[in-house]
Amino acid sequence: MANQKFSIGSIVYAATGRRKRAVARVRLVPGDGRIIVNERTVEDYFTRATQLMLIRQPLESTQTLTKFNILARVHGGGVSGQAGALRHGISRALVVFDENLKPNLRQGGFLTRDPREKERKKYGRKRARRGFQWTKR
Repeated sequence: MANQKFSIGSIVYAATGRRKRAVARVRLVPGDGRIIVNERTVEDYFTRATQLMLIRQPLESTQTLTKFNILARVHGGGVSGQAGALRHGISRALVVFDENLKPNLRQGGFLTRDPREKERKKYGRKRARRGFQWTKR
């Protein structure tokens, strides 16, 4: 089932979702509700129940859980950021499918891109802002 390919017809709704350093390219294809991430099932790729719940939130709020098969390619960041990017991408693809879903998704906060990213490390510092410990000796 992991290597199962979906035939992509003429109806494809595509969008990109981002969170932290993670990027998800999402395609919605009319189907029965299967979610494939990086050619693996969503349960294989995301093992935590909270991440699976997070990914399905936009579909549940718009009652489209069994309407589409979702094909996604995610990269960058960690698993948690990738789950957030996938949720953002699914939400944006649902808006491409039907503009009338936008107020519902906006109210749930699914269309807002979380802008928080890790600040870069500066020279002369241990991390972005933390300096090295000083001792008088």
